[in-house]
Amino acid sequence: MTPETKNLIAAMSLSLAILIGWQLYFVEPELEAERAAAQLAAQQADSQQPVRSGGLNADGTPRLASEEAAAPESDNQDVDKGTRLVIDGPLIAGSISTMGARLDDIVLTSYFETQAEGSPPIKLLLPFDSEQPYYAEFGWVADGTANIALPQADTIWSAASSAATTSSPLILNWDNGDGFIFQREIGVGQDYMITVTDSVTSTAQSAVTLNSYSLIRRHGTPETDGLYILHEGPLGVFDSTLNEEDYDSLQDAGSKGLSYSPLEAGGWVGITDKYWLAALIPDQSNLHSFGMRYLSGQGDRYQTDILGAGQTLAPGQTISTTTSLFAGAKKVTLLDKYADELGIKNFDLAIDFGWFYFLTKPFFYAINWLYGMLGNFGLAIIGFTGLMRLVLFPLANKSYRSMGKMRELSPKIKKMREDFGDDRAKLNQEMMALYKTEKVNPAAGCLPILLQIPIFFALYKVLYVSLEMRHAPFYGWIKDLSAVDPTSVFNLFGLLPYSVDMLPSFMAIGVWPILMGISMAIQMRLNPPPPDPIQAKIFQYMPIFFTFLLAGFPAGLVIYWTSNNVLSITQQWWITSSMKKSKS
Repeated sequence: MTPETKNLIAAMSLSLAILIGWQLYFVEPELEAERAAAQLAAQQADSQQPVRSGGLNADGTPRLASEEAAAPESDNQDVDKGTRLVIDGPLIAGSISTMGARLDDIVLTSYFETQAEGSPPIKLLLPFDSEQPYYAEFGWVADGTANIALPQADTIWSAASSAATTSSPLILNWDNGDGFIFQREIGVGQDYMITVTDSVTSTAQSAVTLNSYSLIRRHGTPETDGLYILHEGPLGVFDSTLNEEDYDSLQDAGSKGLSYSPLEAGGWVGITDKYWLAALIPDQSNLHSFGMRYLSGQGDRYQTDILGAGQTLAPGQTISTTTSLFAGAKKVTLLDKYADELGIKNFDLAIDFGWFYFLTKPFFYAINWLYGMLGNFGLAIIGFTGLMRLVLFPLANKSYRSMGKMRELSPKIKKMREDFGDDRAKLNQEMMALYKTEKVNPAAGCLPILLQIPIFFALYKVLYVSLEMRHAPFYGWIKDLSAVDPTSVFNLFGLLPYSVDMLPSFMAIGVWPILMGISMAIQMRLNPPPPDPIQAKIFQYMPIFFTFLLAGFPAGLVIYWTSNNVLSITQQWWITSSMKKSKS
């Protein structure tokens, strides 16, 4: 086998291996087997009877008011004994109960479960008395020596108004009857940021030290896409470094969970889904301790929390703390805006841009910019393809010219094979001399394909994780660019009255994957004929293989690949024609 054949086969094999691995292990992995019954977490190390207030555990983590170690019944209230107050923002709606004053009912009014008419909006946070509560809680803890009544999960707060709006924050108050008055002010922003300011005023006779805390707690293990390329679960940024933990890894960590004590101020922590995020952002100018934990008890419960530094509250004084809760959609531009305005480091990492972050995020902004000009994300993807072709034009131009020369040299190479027969050493020597004389690189045609791999992966991440691509339509039958082409050759693209949903996605070959395969076959025909039979078979079956492979990818990605093939055909045809004219 000649060196150029070995190089071509090695390059093509590498490309195919990467794409096959991506499909098998990342794009369509089998769902994990159902977990065995979760082992009960170890009992809390501190077995002392709880005091009237929340306190600190031996390891410094907050013994929070709603943990079963402090009040076993408080986290499982079946009945909401409070009054529901309205949360009314431009992009969110919901309510908050005067019982516990937790943020536990947030609906994203601009996003819906499906594209079907009448589909309900996305419910992000769920009430504490629902089947699977998901909420944010705020409060204070004291050390074990302080006998002070603090607000609990069953505390009934009083409210001066009935709603929290962008123009009027909701103010809640509670008097513990022992000289301490607690106030909570909840402000709603223009987007998805909610600001919670807690303050305590003392008229008592002695000073106490209190630590502020905030937490996000989720009951039940949510269904996830199960893909390695996408993180869903607890995450946070501490010391400017992203930390991601899966739900099962928190179970393995036991009752103590994972603790983080950053050396620099700021940071944030929360729980993320594919498109939605609930995150706590403390004062970015102060140091805080962070935690992620799996709580023991009935059912799966996951928590991310923040513990502030101790504040001394002297008689006649007031202390306060402000924490922001982001409860909404993970829009790239919005997260970047908050990162700049509030100084939240790496807030955009809540979106899993992956290993190709340095490509993925710029790709998103390029496509988003084109969308602003063209008004359709499908057209934006095609426009992005054209821009990428312009960027890679010099390299592709050189490659295609080299391939054109290889086509011209094919008769000479064929004759060499006939002349030298089985004398491989002499054949390779003569072929290398020919390539050197004609200034041809036999492997040059593989370079554009290899360069497409990181671009392909990065664009796949953009289409898969960017909220902006969710439910974004193209034209005709493509209603969602982030989903696979819904048509299938096996029911004649919808003409036959039966569904193909039972087929694996790579088998339900739609119109766009077929167009991609046809364009790829045409592109292959423009390449020089492979001199080696093995190499020829690889090129012959590649369009068929890629048709099945890309059938399971988002339609937007197939549109990109098809557009890229069409532009490559055009460029290759133009170069070939110009070479012929220059020789005539």
